[in-house]
Amino acid sequence: MQLEARPAGPLTGVARPPSDKSISHRALLLAAMADGVSQADQILEGADVLATAAAVRALGADLDRTGEDCWRIRGRGRLAAPRDDIDCGNAGTGVRLLMGAIAGYPIRATLTGDASLRRRPMRRVLDPLMQMGVRAVCADGGRLPATLDGGGLSAIAYTLPVASAQVKSAILLAGLNAEGLTEIIEPERTRDHTERMLQGFGARLEGGETPAGWRIAIAGGQRLSPAHIRAPADPSSAAFPIVAALITPGSHIRLTGVLLNPLRTGLFETLRDMGADLRIENERAETGETIGDVIVSHSPLRGVVVPPERAPSMIDEYPILAVAAAFASGETIMRGVGEMRVKESDRIALMTQGLRACGVAVEEEADGFIVTADGTPPPGGARVATTGDHRIAMAHLVLGLAARAPVKVDEADMIDTSFPAFAAFMRRLGADIS
Repeated sequence: MQLEARPAGPLTGVARPPSDKSISHRALLLAAMADGVSQADQILEGADVLATAAAVRALGADLDRTGEDCWRIRGRGRLAAPRDDIDCGNAGTGVRLLMGAIAGYPIRATLTGDASLRRRPMRRVLDPLMQMGVRAVCADGGRLPATLDGGGLSAIAYTLPVASAQVKSAILLAGLNAEGLTEIIEPERTRDHTERMLQGFGARLEGGETPAGWRIAIAGGQRLSPAHIRAPADPSSAAFPIVAALITPGSHIRLTGVLLNPLRTGLFETLRDMGADLRIENERAETGETIGDVIVSHSPLRGVVVPPERAPSMIDEYPILAVAAAFASGETIMRGVGEMRVKESDRIALMTQGLRACGVAVEEEADGFIVTADGTPPPGGARVATTGDHRIAMAHLVLGLAARAPVKVDEADMIDTSFPAFAAFMRRLGADIS
């Protein structure tokens, strides 16, 4: 399916973005590992999370959809061996969390996914799990499909070589069923949803600053208790209407119930640095996280140097940040984001190609890129190749809303993995996307 975004009037209104994908994955998986009945509300029902739901069902949990975005999960205190291979679709977070969870139980499971997921590196997760005692066989290059034989794990002390919440989370989930105290050092802090949610399910963790970085530790042999999780709106999804409002003259929108975890709001900080009129109201706590309403108005933007250390808190938002940079005055320098090259696509390369096709000046670097603009709308008018990457597609559609000519993306079906009904959501705010 192709979509085209055309310049239109201002964006206005109040809306709640889709629920957070990271929290939705974790809620279903931890509930499946717990002993008893958990309730998960406002769960994102995109393709990625539904793949995780199918996976935990295959691993022995009972899942019932009790209403729109509401699920009841009966866990049995352990995972069971699946009868067939588990297809994780395009869910990179889902498959890596599943690896950590499966590792702790004496079961064999084979994990696979779609063509995009099978290209993504899994060795960074499998290596520490194998150090803990997992037996694993995978395709060439440490890729899927991967067969894991879990159980009999020993705790390790592990320093993350690359900032990755997925790797950290997999080790913590394995450590829950390992003998001893599993310790992780993060030289750069990453999103902490797993730690928060483990505590919500009754696990005990240690954490604190050390000279080497942030330390997290979990003792093995703990059992999870049922919990009631309510997923907030996803700041990574909110990023698209936020930038659309910033670059479209006359726009003013309110996005409600957005997750404000400080390890997820790097984009908000960066946009404010660029001059964005972006405010937070109605800030409050909900199921272990801080949420609030984000109010955004059209703003003239200026180029900035994005601090590389901010990357872990906004790694998924660089494609849409690059679109904001295309409407700013001056250079926006984004470095230290080489991780973008091993997402659903090589996002540095694809954003460079797409922006250039739309008449934006971009310099590609090994671990980032530089966008140079003069504060006026770029030409647009391109048909952009996305290779099925949902964030590349949404970013270029947002660009088309305020460029001088429409922008079309060649593949839009994959947007449903993270932002179901994206085009309809944007149309309700006044966008012209069809």
